[in-house]
Order: sequence, then structure tokens, then C-alpha cells
Amino acid sequence: MPFLRRRSGTPAGPDFDVLAMDPGDWPGHFGAAILAGADGTCQGIFLRYDLFGGRGPAMLIGNLPEGSPVREPEDGVPFEVRQLLAALENDEPVTVVSSEDFPVMLGDDLLIVKKVKVSEERITCAQFGRSDGVQVTIATWDRPISDDLYQLLKPLPADMFQQG
Repeated sequence: MPFLRRRSGTPAGPDFDVLAMDPGDWPGHFGAAILAGADGTCQGIFLRYDLFGGRGPAMLIGNLPEGSPVREPEDGVPFEVRQLLAALENDEPVTVVSSEDFPVMLGDDLLIVKKVKVSEERITCAQFGRSDGVQVTIATWDRPISDDLYQLLKPLPADMFQQG
């Protein structure tokens, strides 16, 4: 995705663009969390989209820069899948069943998406790498991830992630 770039001189928050669906386009509640490293650097941004009516989280999108400690889990289960299950208070063990790469067209750009199938069948998970080295993972509960979702992803304003 050529429009993505590293930020420089950001006093707080991530030093990279956070790719997600605009919270204003989501018909529910939105939350964001920063995974901070011991040295204060941003090791990831996680965006949680909940449904109205207290029906719980429906989607979690993670943006993990190169070197993030949660980017390559030992068991292969994406961190975002585990975070979604924790938010749902589902403590059943989950494993990766399979993964497969799929091409997705974004305008004139080709995006290679890795679809990760896990043992909890109500979870759908997809990952892709960006041109700036950030890995984006989308985990959804009880809904498929369609190619249309990738068209809705865009960088969010940096000031959303500034610490006060």
C-alpha cells in the first residue's frame, strides 16, 4: 500500500500510520489500546469494534510494527485472536488449523492476504503486511471478512493515539 509511510517526530503514540476502519463508519462502540514496550516505544495498536446493545466485540484490528514481541507467537495463534477471545470471556483453547494466501485487488494495488483458520469456528482471521513493515491482523467474531472490508481500511489521524 504505497500511501502508507512512517511518521517522524511524533512525541507520543505510534511512529507509524495505524490502518483501520474509520470509527465513524462503525455502528457501535470503538476502543483503542497501545501496546507499549519497556522502553516506551509503541509495539502495536489494537482497535476494538463492539456492537451496540452490549452484544460484545465483533472485530479487532491490530497494527504491529517490525520487532513487536507479539507479532510471531510461538503457537502461531495471532495475538488479536487471543485478545478477541479474552474480550468475549471465552477461555477455550484455540489452535491454528490452516492458513492460505489470497490475492485481493485494492484499486491498482495487489494485496496478498493470509487467511488464518483457527479451531474456534466462529472466529475469522486475516493478516497482511504493509509497505512500511507493519503487519495488520483482522479478527472477527461470528462474521466473515469480505474483500470489501479491505477497501474500508485507511490510516487514522495520529492525534487519536496521543497520550495526554
